[in-house]
Amino acid sequence: MRILALDVGDRRTGVALSDPLGLTAQGLCVIEASGVRSLVEQAAALIREHEVSRVVVGVPLNMDGSAGERALKSRKVIEMLRSRAGVEVDPWDERLTTLQAERTLIEADVSRRRRKEVIDKMSAVLILQAYLDRTRAAPGGAPRPGLNP
Repeated sequence: MRILALDVGDRRTGVALSDPLGLTAQGLCVIEASGVRSLVEQAAALIREHEVSRVVVGVPLNMDGSAGERALKSRKVIEMLRSRAGVEVDPWDERLTTLQAERTLIEADVSRRRRKEVIDKMSAVLILQAYLDRTRAAPGGAPRPGLNP
């Protein structure tokens, strides 16, 4: 059972994929799309190609828990993936994930130019790894969404 994670951005969306056992997350690619429809079509193709059974989509809530413009875009992606891809889609609270990814890349001495190229994919890896860790910690290994849709 592979799980795919999306870190939805304005134009670039980071994608991560789990191993078949659902233990680790690896960066897969970055989807460049100008709109939600194009993003969902490209994500659906990856879901079929990698035989994904579940998708986790990061929802960037504000620090007070409210939903801003980017969170609303993520929720639209979730709705469209649920209706088009035929897999379970879980929202995941991704507050500060991009900041965490940037700090990790700085600590690894990655150049500013290279960070810009990989930060979306790294953020998707962090979202997916947090989801996998939380799922393993749940009684019976049942998935527990990171937030209510």
